[in-house]
Amino acid sequence: MSITLNTTMSSIMTNKRRVGALKSLGVVTVGDALTYYPFRVADPVPLRALREARIGERMAFSASVRGMRVVPMNVRRGYRLEAVVDDGDFAVSRHVAGAAARLVFFSYKKQYVDWLSMRLRSGAIVVIAGEPSEFNGQLQFTHPEIMTVAPGSGPADGEYSGVVQMSALKYDADTVEAGLRRISRPRPVYHASSRISSEHIHESIVQCIELLAGTGQDLPGDAATEAPQTMKPMEDGGISGAGTAPADAESRSGNAVAVGLARAIPDVLPESVRESNHLLHRAEAFLAIHDPLSTADFKRAIGTMRYEEAFVSQTALLQSRSNVRKDAALPCAGVALRDRFIESLPFPLTGGQREVIDDIGADMAREYPMQRLLQGEVGSGKTVVAVAAMLQAAGSGHQAVLVAPTQVLAEQHHATISAMLCAIDGVETGDDPSRDALSPNDPADLIKAAESVADGGDAKGRTAVKHPVKHSGARSGKQDGAAHAQSDANTRHVPVILLTGGMKLAARRRALALAASGDPCIIVATHAAFSKTFQAPNLALVVIDEQHRFGVEQRESLRTKNDVVPHLLVMTATPIPRTAAMTWFGDLDISWLTELPGGRKPIRTFVVPENDGRMMGSMFAHIRGRIDAGERAYVVCPRIDADDESDGDDDTSGALQIGVYDDSDAYRRESAAAAANTAASAPSKEDGDGAPSRPPLHSVAEIERRLSSLPQFRGVRFATLTGRDDDATKQQVMADFADGATPVLVATTVIEVGVDVPQASCIVIFDADRYGLSQLHQLRGRVGRGGTDSWAFLISRAEDGGPAQQRLQVIQGTLDGAQIAQADLEFRGAGDVLGDAQSGGKSGLKLLRVVKDAKIIADARERAGRLLADDPDLSGEVELAGAVLDFTRGNETFLTSS
Repeated sequence: MSITLNTTMSSIMTNKRRVGALKSLGVVTVGDALTYYPFRVADPVPLRALREARIGERMAFSASVRGMRVVPMNVRRGYRLEAVVDDGDFAVSRHVAGAAARLVFFSYKKQYVDWLSMRLRSGAIVVIAGEPSEFNGQLQFTHPEIMTVAPGSGPADGEYSGVVQMSALKYDADTVEAGLRRISRPRPVYHASSRISSEHIHESIVQCIELLAGTGQDLPGDAATEAPQTMKPMEDGGISGAGTAPADAESRSGNAVAVGLARAIPDVLPESVRESNHLLHRAEAFLAIHDPLSTADFKRAIGTMRYEEAFVSQTALLQSRSNVRKDAALPCAGVALRDRFIESLPFPLTGGQREVIDDIGADMAREYPMQRLLQGEVGSGKTVVAVAAMLQAAGSGHQAVLVAPTQVLAEQHHATISAMLCAIDGVETGDDPSRDALSPNDPADLIKAAESVADGGDAKGRTAVKHPVKHSGARSGKQDGAAHAQSDANTRHVPVILLTGGMKLAARRRALALAASGDPCIIVATHAAFSKTFQAPNLALVVIDEQHRFGVEQRESLRTKNDVVPHLLVMTATPIPRTAAMTWFGDLDISWLTELPGGRKPIRTFVVPENDGRMMGSMFAHIRGRIDAGERAYVVCPRIDADDESDGDDDTSGALQIGVYDDSDAYRRESAAAAANTAASAPSKEDGDGAPSRPPLHSVAEIERRLSSLPQFRGVRFATLTGRDDDATKQQVMADFADGATPVLVATTVIEVGVDVPQASCIVIFDADRYGLSQLHQLRGRVGRGGTDSWAFLISRAEDGGPAQQRLQVIQGTLDGAQIAQADLEFRGAGDVLGDAQSGGKSGLKLLRVVKDAKIIADARERAGRLLADDPDLSGEVELAGAVLDFTRGNETFLTSS
């Protein structure tokens, strides 16, 4: 059978149990096995004679077999094999006297015992590695690793040149020296599971390497062993056609396995790149990773494969970016309407906003699609930039669509954009002394300015603009032609169409018909824009808000609806370090909005220990004072109710204790009772493994009930908002919160993105130590949007000095999203921050580390760019072209920034 990297493990492995165990780890083919990298290598096994043995410490030695016997275990079934070995010759080389020890093996399988019996026959020379113990006063090794040594003289220099076969026996090494070198090497350690051990993973991968190299030998049927062991059939699933140990030469280039492997695994990196970076051949790297001669050998090989990942991924990104420029797009050169909109704004744009708008305008004027990522802090003015871009498309006679991840956010965008466009003709273009006093991103100011110039709106219409969330909620449930006409009359120049999944059928059909007409317009939509029923034949621009919440297939559905590819602008408020952005979004032009508008005050952040009752009481008294001043407060909980089984990642302890500022006896009794109830409902402090269990996360239902009973909130109405609520309920809750009817909103993280209530000045986040920093930063951004003083309270049960407390200290100490994102990457890793679909095992990037490998990424990108400049189609680098194609097919989310 010809073995290649695409050969499935099931076709070469006789035991289906191991096939299933490997498949659960993502190892399906031989190529998967080779790229299932160990996360470290164990220390080399020291050579010791039996008289130098230390109980419990692993050692290696050579010995001859004095005798062997197999004893049936009648009570337990199965067999026990015992062999007595003598290390006399090896002990002489260690300048000590020889000694004897017993090797013990247990198995239910007669075939395995017979196979071991043949290897451990009397007089055989073996090399052994294992952990010594003492039994009945005699030194014993249970299930040690053994390698058989060929009798007679081997190669003069002691090199291992493959399997030695004499008569019907197969030997693992030519000489004792070669066997000792082999068995004492550093051993790779893999991420294992309850179904398969690291050692069995190692055996499987090593035997795949031998099969690829053409040096593998047949194993007996389905024989196996319970314990890790070199050069034997595996009880958990032997590989058909494998059975030799890897090569053992000091130089791999002259070794049969290395030579055969190089023929089976061609190099991917261009020779010039490999040599200039002093990297190994790909085949050499695989061999050194899974069968290292030394720790340095392993590290160099890992470095080679890490650079290969960087080079392939950056080549794919640059090639994807270049290919996009071959597509045709609708050029949007009309900027008159955009400029009139900017002049009509009741505030001056920041320097960053003007620069980004100019960059986008230049991109959209070209005949190939723009691909740009706009990253900005919460409240940095991304919406204004997006509206300017959409007006440039509409002013050029085309359509634009803004896609938001939630219906609440889509409705808010629709109301805000409509209010912005109302002012295009109503505000003088000259200097206005009041402009500097207005917040450039305060919807209240925008709507107030729009109210003063709106045409044709009656009192009801103006009220709807004043409270956009409430109005848009009514629109989604009761849309009719008059409402659309009202919106069109207000904006006059550009219709703003709302399309959501919560609309009634008639209203949805009207919105779809307006989009399908091809007339210039702005469409604000949710996931409904990705449906087959949505058609926009004149679509020139797609704006994706909170881009990480949409899949590649969804965005591609918009790009492929028409013959002409639309321009693409993706926006995110999730802070991403520049090195990470270069890695994950290398096919996009990237713009950053780092300058916050004038008038914004910094959010004061406090970490509040939950068991500090007095501090908790002071916090709630402060919030009540802000509510009495006409402001609003969010309270965020990680769970919806007690039945919600979601949990966090970090250990916490302690029951909920909500203190009161005046230490009233009544409230202290309520607090004590609540703490007792919470403690009673918590799991046992010790689980089956003796590890302390974590208390349950707080739920929306629990906290709403608890807070509403506090004396600090007497007479204050509460509302709750979760992902389980239907659309009508969400709209009503948000409208009541914006109006002040329910000034305290207890919610899950459904409010994380897009919810914009300028009067909200306080946010309380329970179980804050169980969130990532980027999410805490997003949640904190829900307050302080109206230019008033604002506060964020992070309620924590983290232990002093623990990693959870360190994370909270980061969020408390800075408002800089870049610093927070960098810390989040260092604490949690890129996979958790950016999403599993963009890193780790699901993305094909198994070794590359976004933060630590920034220099490698930059070097790979520079060299890949030079290579593509000379050979855009990679016609001279066939293997690299294939690797890039494979990477692209398996990593569409990576290449399109999902």
